[in-house]
Amino acid sequence: MAAAALLMAPSVAAPATAPVAHAQGCPDIEVVFARGTDEAAGLGRVGQSFVDSLRGRVGGRSVGAYAVNYPATFDFLQVAAGANDASAHIQYMIANCPNTRLVLGGYSQGAAVVDVIAAIPVPGAGFTNPLPPNTPDFVAAIAVFGNPSAKVGLPLTTSPVWGARSIDLCNAGDPVCGPGDDVPAHSNYVSAGFTDQAAGFVAGLV
Repeated sequence: MAAAALLMAPSVAAPATAPVAHAQGCPDIEVVFARGTDEAAGLGRVGQSFVDSLRGRVGGRSVGAYAVNYPATFDFLQVAAGANDASAHIQYMIANCPNTRLVLGGYSQGAAVVDVIAAIPVPGAGFTNPLPPNTPDFVAAIAVFGNPSAKVGLPLTTSPVWGARSIDLCNAGDPVCGPGDDVPAHSNYVSAGFTDQAAGFVAGLV
């Protein structure tokens, strides 16, 4: 909820200190995705479906994928750990692969990770690695699914910085991101076509 309350704020912080370089093997597009609660390490089911769909929509361009490294347990304070890891990778890509178009994404608790790095301008509550102020020059799009901040009226689409380049999807009846009480709806983002919808939106921006 603290992250949600700060969603409208732009991201500002000290610039990354790593030197800018053109590393070998930089993909044309890189998806940084945080999986949902209790999913096995990796992109998660929603993240993998989203990346696969995006790869089929960007022609011959290469699409890399980085799975945010965090516990994704029912200890939701670990969202800060995910935000720190995601921010570190984003800053690495900005410094070493400046021509790569970055895409941020997350599902459920992973969407909250994205909320934190996109909305909170200063360290706090375990979040110690905010993004530099030039990040919007490198992040082409954001796609989140089942975002808890949407439940309190702060989807990423309302952000003055990220709104136009964000898609924040909530399945009908999903109690995590909306007023519904259909618990299974929170698990149906792949089968209901939301990952394809998000991939189509993102493909138009990268």
